[in-house]
Amino acid sequence: MRSARYPITRRRALHALAASAIATTMPAPNAQQPLARPAALIQRRIPKSKSGDSLPVVGIGTYQTFDVGTNATHAAERTELKQVLLDFAAAGGTVLDSSPMYGEAERVVGDLTHELGNREKYFFATKVWISGQQAGVRQMEQSLKLMRSARLDLMQIHNLLDLDVHTRTLRDWKASGKIRYMGITHYHAGAHAELEKLIKTNTYDTVQFNYSMVEREAEARLLPACADAGVAVIINRPFAQANLFGRVKGKPLPTWCADFDCDSWAQFFLKYLLGHPAVTCVIPGTRRVAHLADNLRAGTGRLPDAAQRKRMLEVFQSL
Repeated sequence: MRSARYPITRRRALHALAASAIATTMPAPNAQQPLARPAALIQRRIPKSKSGDSLPVVGIGTYQTFDVGTNATHAAERTELKQVLLDFAAAGGTVLDSSPMYGEAERVVGDLTHELGNREKYFFATKVWISGQQAGVRQMEQSLKLMRSARLDLMQIHNLLDLDVHTRTLRDWKASGKIRYMGITHYHAGAHAELEKLIKTNTYDTVQFNYSMVEREAEARLLPACADAGVAVIINRPFAQANLFGRVKGKPLPTWCADFDCDSWAQFFLKYLLGHPAVTCVIPGTRRVAHLADNLRAGTGRLPDAAQRKRMLEVFQSL
């Protein structure tokens, strides 16, 4: 996830957004008015959905970015986060991914969407990461409370901890309607082989894992296996925790990126991932209105085909 410090190249790239529908209508952070709706976000189906549900391809991860306090010293941060959520919903974004391990993130998501009065616009996803059946139930009940929701759209077993125990609980919760979907997650390529085995069991609706232009291990086996198994794929660490921006600092974006409607390095990184047909949704973390607008543009327009993705990778690796 990106931190509060960003390479200057991204700030420069954002000037190109000034002529876009997103940028030109952007209000001040305290305006609390939604952006004019940009081009429609691409949607991809949740394969195991019986009702044909789909997700916009760009969501928001809340790791670090939504971990802000409730006192007066954090008022400005919470104000901009509220604007982020308002603009996100106005653009057609839905997926908000959180976790009990992300500090105050679940509480902030719950508080701000409650204040906005638009909970129904979002797809709430969070995680369980604790050992023991009763401890897991207590943690998930706390997530429901913090996120101010009677039902969660997606509950995920984080880092596969106590997998069998929590899988039984999630089956019960799904049957009773407390959650709509159940999934598994990991953040490290060392777990990809285990994730591959698990998705082939036809037990889980979604899988979340790391994938970026410098963490491409999933391309070999895991992504094809997800496509074969019909499991929705949520991508974390799409910017490799902001490390990708350092690689392109001071480098101009190739002009041919316009062929797939890309006009910033952030969009370049995200469109490379979204160009893989097995990827359902990417969840870059952000707390900035301008960065949200940039990320959302990656989910609109044309996506790179296989030949263009190969060219993107060659260019990136040459930097």
